[in-house]
Amino acid sequence: MRAEMWMIMARPVKRTEEEWKKDILCAAQSLFVSKGYEETSVSDIMKLAGGAKGMFYRFFDSKEEMMHTIGNQMFFENNPFDAVRERKELNALEKIRLLLSLNQSDPKRNQLNMQAVSILKDPHILAAAVEENRRILTPLWREILEEGKRDGSVKSEYIRELSELLPLVNFWFLPSVFPATEEELRHKYRFVTELLSYMGLPLFDDEVIAFTEKVITDITAKGEDTL
Repeated sequence: MRAEMWMIMARPVKRTEEEWKKDILCAAQSLFVSKGYEETSVSDIMKLAGGAKGMFYRFFDSKEEMMHTIGNQMFFENNPFDAVRERKELNALEKIRLLLSLNQSDPKRNQLNMQAVSILKDPHILAAAVEENRRILTPLWREILEEGKRDGSVKSEYIRELSELLPLVNFWFLPSVFPATEEELRHKYRFVTELLSYMGLPLFDDEVIAFTEKVITDITAKGEDTL
């Protein structure tokens, strides 16, 4: 009887599908950060998660799809739009500058974003990423830009157009999508800075500019073999 009880207790606890998915995502995120996206295989992920490869494909069609899921999950866990929404002491433009600063202050998210650069060469993955940005970010940008129009800190008649444009700008900076040298990317960045200022949306302070300059250097270093 004692032996039978020991066998029952020794059996691994059966995980629900939601628990499996969470464990797989945690394993993948850990490996992508520590080992790199390209160097991590589905087998590596499932070995760390403690399951067979078949379990991975119950939830995800590919490693690329998983990367998008992780990116969305990390965004919603630390959504900078939510973080600034109740800052009543700030006008909308100040909130936007703060959310840009908050968005770039998460090192894990930044590292995963860099890992994702290479997979956006695939047009199907790129189309899915553009659609996700449009669906998720455009309404958030429109909300805060309309607030800026009301409080006078955003002086533009093109709120809807800006809310649709801003989620797409990052794709324009990717050398894997629009091939460019480091100097050409810096020129693009100056163009965007001047364009948004002209449109009544002077977003970039010294901190944001310094961070963006570093990202441009990192992106071109990572993708130099494709330029």
